[in-house]
Amino acid sequence: MKKFIETIRNIFKIEELRKRIMYTLGILLIYRLGSFVVLPGINPQAVGANSQLADKTSDGLLGLLDIFSGGAFSNASIFALGIMPYISASIVIQLLGIVVPYFQKLQKEGESGRRKINQWTRYLTIGILVIQGPAYLAGLHQLLPASAFLLSGFFFTFMATIVLIAGTMFVMWLGEKITDKGLGNGVSLIIMIGIVARLPHALIAEINSRFTTAGGGFVMLIVELVLLLLIFAAAIALVQAVRKIPVQYAKRIVGNKQYGGVRQYIPLKINAAGVMPIIFAQAIMMLPMLLGNFEATQGFAAVFSNMYGFWYNFTFFILVVLFTYFYTAITINTNQMSDDMKRNGGFVPGIKPGKATATYLDTIMTRITLPGSLFLGLIAILPVFARLIGIDQQFSMFYGGTSLLILVGVVLDTLQQIESHLLLRHYDGLMKHGKLKGRQG
Repeated sequence: MKKFIETIRNIFKIEELRKRIMYTLGILLIYRLGSFVVLPGINPQAVGANSQLADKTSDGLLGLLDIFSGGAFSNASIFALGIMPYISASIVIQLLGIVVPYFQKLQKEGESGRRKINQWTRYLTIGILVIQGPAYLAGLHQLLPASAFLLSGFFFTFMATIVLIAGTMFVMWLGEKITDKGLGNGVSLIIMIGIVARLPHALIAEINSRFTTAGGGFVMLIVELVLLLLIFAAAIALVQAVRKIPVQYAKRIVGNKQYGGVRQYIPLKINAAGVMPIIFAQAIMMLPMLLGNFEATQGFAAVFSNMYGFWYNFTFFILVVLFTYFYTAITINTNQMSDDMKRNGGFVPGIKPGKATATYLDTIMTRITLPGSLFLGLIAILPVFARLIGIDQQFSMFYGGTSLLILVGVVLDTLQQIESHLLLRHYDGLMKHGKLKGRQG
């Protein structure tokens, strides 16, 4: 404990790190304040007094969007659409980089190509917002009473859509500022702070539930918190687990100096896909709800719209596993890894350089992705098991799914950023051995 307090003191001794932390906290405060600013033309008191809006956005995909926006979605805020349109646009552009030669070329152009890709991502984000904005407003008209709207008609829809677009673009700008002048990973930090902002409210709801309707009292609450801690530990192990592939570099003599001749490792992550398989699977599982409007498919839609039913969760689990393999295949290019090693005089001991190395790396990735995908699928459906054993709906969202993985991933990345500043100035790191497990270098 004494060493930990000393490390915290060291963090604030470093002027640059202190400024970055304070800058990041200031930007996040601006974001949180904006999530409570209601859209112009809507009565804030009517939004606060209407529980139907909060109830309808507490489950399913709407609940996920509300968590990612830190409650701004259910507050009818100017930040209601949050950063998710930008995330969706980024995923689409990333997929286009696989099939469209123009984007493939941009990916290979270095910094200039990255700037062009970012520009295209912003354009696509605006296009998505133009569709999502009116759809969100139409949903508000169904959930809120007519008296909640101070304005109506085309003028309100047009004006509110412009505000929603501006709100999301402003949140994007805040994320970029955190990346440039703060602790980095700006977009991820904004998503994380939205999730964390819902945690106190969910915990209070669970405490009230345990001491009133659900029963169990203090003992059951302690059991739930211990279980949550164990799940967090398992998620950390999943995020940081790697398979190290040894790589030997040939000796080269340049002038009077010798280069190479050392053994290094390629860390292949067991879960290289991150949270994307869960996001893709959740989007697919929302499709059966659209079939509920047709009489011939109402039975099918009812089965696959029950989030606590067997077939919904079985299908969800299988989709997560399949999307883990799919997303890993498009993000980990073993042929490029093999070519880079061959170009730099590196080879895997016992494996011929070139195609044989690519095949070997692909086989390893296929094998280690299997346990990773199964564990990821289990994490995806854990909130359902938490709900079935009596945990409150809001609190159960933290027992798995995207919320858990984003929290773990972003916290670890942020700790690595802070630790790099400490080690650079010869201070002890945050962990006993001076570096976080899984951090390279």
